[in-house]
Amino acid sequence: MVTILDRTNLPTAPPLAPAEEKRARHPEKAHKPDTEVLRKPEWIRVKAPTSKGYHETRELVRSHKLVTVCEEAGCPNIGECWDKKHATFMIMGEICTRACAFCNVATGKPNALDKEEPANVAKAVRQMGLSHVVITSVDRDDLADGGAEHFEKVIWAIREASPETTIEILTPDFLKKPGALERVVAAKPDVFNHNMETVPGNYLTVRPGARYFHSVRLLQRVKELDPTMFTKSGIMVGLGEERNEVLQLMDDLRSADVDFLTIGQYLQPTRKHHKVERFVTPEEFKSYEDIAYTKGFLMVSSSPLTRSSHHAGDDFARLKAAREKLLAKA
Repeated sequence: MVTILDRTNLPTAPPLAPAEEKRARHPEKAHKPDTEVLRKPEWIRVKAPTSKGYHETRELVRSHKLVTVCEEAGCPNIGECWDKKHATFMIMGEICTRACAFCNVATGKPNALDKEEPANVAKAVRQMGLSHVVITSVDRDDLADGGAEHFEKVIWAIREASPETTIEILTPDFLKKPGALERVVAAKPDVFNHNMETVPGNYLTVRPGARYFHSVRLLQRVKELDPTMFTKSGIMVGLGEERNEVLQLMDDLRSADVDFLTIGQYLQPTRKHHKVERFVTPEEFKSYEDIAYTKGFLMVSSSPLTRSSHHAGDDFARLKAAREKLLAKA
C-alpha cells in the first residue's frame, strides 16, 4: 500500500517559526506516560525494501512531488506494495480532527480543502497507470458534510481521467453529518470500506471519537442504498480484545451484510500511543479467517501484516469472483 498525501500544486509554505517547528505531532498525547514497547516476534519482521520496482515507485512518487505516509509511518508492507506500484491516496490534508489512541496521523485544526486536489489525484492515477486505487482521508469533523463532497469530486475526477481504474474508498464515519454517506455512495465507488478498527469494549480508550454501532449502521446503510456495492471493514488485534469479542464483531458485520473483512496486528507508532497488549500468532489469525468464512464473508484477509488496503487490487478481483461464484450457485 502506498498512502499518498497530494501536495502537487500547493504553494511553498514560508519557513516555520521555532515554536511551530517544535509542535508535537500529537499534542493531546504529550502529557501521557510512556507505554511499554514489546519486542516484535519473528513473524512481524520484514526485510528492508531493495527491489527495482520499489525504487521505480519511489522515484515516481518523488517526481509527482507527493509525500507518502508509508515512509513516515514505517509501514511494514512498503517494500512489497511499492514493488507492485499499489497506491492509496490520502485526501483532505494530513491533519485529523480526531485523536485515536492507535493512529499516527497528526491531530489538530486542519487546513482548508485544496480545490485542485481531485484533479491532481486523478492525474497521478492516470500517469501511474493504476488499475485499482484506494482513496482514504483524515476525519474532517470541521466540515459540514465531513468531506463527502470532496470524496465525490475525487471519484468523479478519477472516472474521467482513468475510466478503467476501479475505485475503493476508505472513509471516516461521517458521524452527525446527515446526507453525507448518501452523497458518497451515489458517486458509485466500486468498494466502500469503513474500518471498525477494534471491538466495542475498546472504543472509549482506543477510538473515543467514534461510536461502534454507528459504524455498523453506516456499513449497513451502504447496502441499503446500493445492494450491488461491495462493502469492507477491518480491525486490529493485539489491543486487549478477547476472542469472543472478535467473533461477535464478525456477527455484527455480517448482520450489516459486509462482504470483506480484514484483520491485522496492531503495531504501536510511539510510546505515547496505546500499547500492544500482545502479538497474536499466525495460527490465531488463520483460525479467525476460517471462522469468518463460515460466517458468510465473501473475502477474508487475516494475518499479522494484513492492512486495510494491502493487496487491494488483487483482493478486489477475488472479491468479484467470489460473488460471481455465489450467484452461479443460486
